[in-house]
Amino acid sequence: MFKIGGNKPILIVFDLDFTLWPFWVDTHYSPPFEKRPDGTVVDKEGKTIKPFPQSTVVLKSLIDNGIQLGVASRTSEIQGAKQLIDFFDWSQYFSFVEIFPGCKTTHFERIRDQSGVAYKDMLFFDDEGRNIKDVEKMGVVSHLVKNGMNKDVVLKGIKKFNSAN
Repeated sequence: MFKIGGNKPILIVFDLDFTLWPFWVDTHYSPPFEKRPDGTVVDKEGKTIKPFPQSTVVLKSLIDNGIQLGVASRTSEIQGAKQLIDFFDWSQYFSFVEIFPGCKTTHFERIRDQSGVAYKDMLFFDDEGRNIKDVEKMGVVSHLVKNGMNKDVVLKGIKKFNSAN
């Protein structure tokens, strides 16, 4: 767990593929997915599926710091992505979930409309530069994720948010 002091975003939005987990849900695994009694998540071929090691701790810490969370994913494997969010026990963290193919700007328009949070009060994490550029044009501070989500990445993003505000 970690504390965030000072100015912080009202809402942080995460991409999923190669941001919170180290794969593309629509190509690396075969749905349907299953959560076994021991908590292991597997695909239909029995391959184990795991998020980045610090993703869950990051999400919990942000909630504990009073920040709302959302998801914006362009995957075509909508049901599989939602299933993994449930199986990783992340549903409790996300107030806004927009998962469908298309431009991230549409995801953010819907999140803004649902949340009432202005773009300038949001922070976005994604592993793809094109998504970062599209969302930054809307006024959302965005941070490129290079090697998965962890505490340091979040703190760098929040520092960037503070510099912009």
